[in-house]
Amino acid sequence: MNKKITVIIACHKACDVPRDPMYLPVQVGSAGKESIHGFARDDQGENISAKNPIYCELTGLYWAWKNLDCDYLGLVHYRRYFTSGKIRKKPDKNPFTAVLSGQEAERLLAQYRIIVPKKRHYYIESVYSHYAHTFDARQFDLTREILQEKWSAYVPAFDRLMKGSSAWLFNMFLMRKEDADVYCRWVFQVLQELEKRVDTKDMTAFEKRYAGRVSERLLNVWLLHRIETGQLEKRDIYECPYTYLGEVNWGKKIGGFLKAKFLHQKYQKSF
Repeated sequence: MNKKITVIIACHKACDVPRDPMYLPVQVGSAGKESIHGFARDDQGENISAKNPIYCELTGLYWAWKNLDCDYLGLVHYRRYFTSGKIRKKPDKNPFTAVLSGQEAERLLAQYRIIVPKKRHYYIESVYSHYAHTFDARQFDLTREILQEKWSAYVPAFDRLMKGSSAWLFNMFLMRKEDADVYCRWVFQVLQELEKRVDTKDMTAFEKRYAGRVSERLLNVWLLHRIETGQLEKRDIYECPYTYLGEVNWGKKIGGFLKAKFLHQKYQKSF
């Protein structure tokens, strides 16, 4: 293949990362903070690092989009990675054994145009109702309003996503740099407009991360729109298994979801 693949790892603290040369750890929200040894900073060159409390990992994506030279660009998180799908039959001291390697990524990108994580299925919820129960649905309403005003061709894809019960989440992807250029140019314009319309004055730090959450759904909208308009085929997209390297408290996670749905208690922290 002989193409340069760069997958940035969004990190907000020092941590172990895969040693594969495909991966580039980026200290997101680095503006005004001490550097993490061996990590790139998202406040160098053209950047929106100071907006990290709202944009989350997207400040790293913005920096990569504007400043990196590569043929393929991707985004993962320091605790969440694409995997090769290998099943570990016994404990492995290296937590990154199953993480997608550069060679495996090359093989996939020779067959597919875009890699995204396997879809999350809500089953008893729509994408819209799940967000309405857990966060603030007005953020989705404002996003649709913005699309209707400025990018009306995307509204059918947005509505289709909102009524559906599954989505690609986490802002994770790997795609050709030229496709990433098109996506980033669009999504950051939408989010910048959303910023103007969302009042964060009384929000908690957790609630202020809305742009990062909305963008997860906007990646779906962008992909669905490209499929619907013939710019992309479903077979061009590969849904890749992924892994979470931290501990998941499923009791709290499921309990939080049920409280949000039936008791109208919105999320106040990550689970």
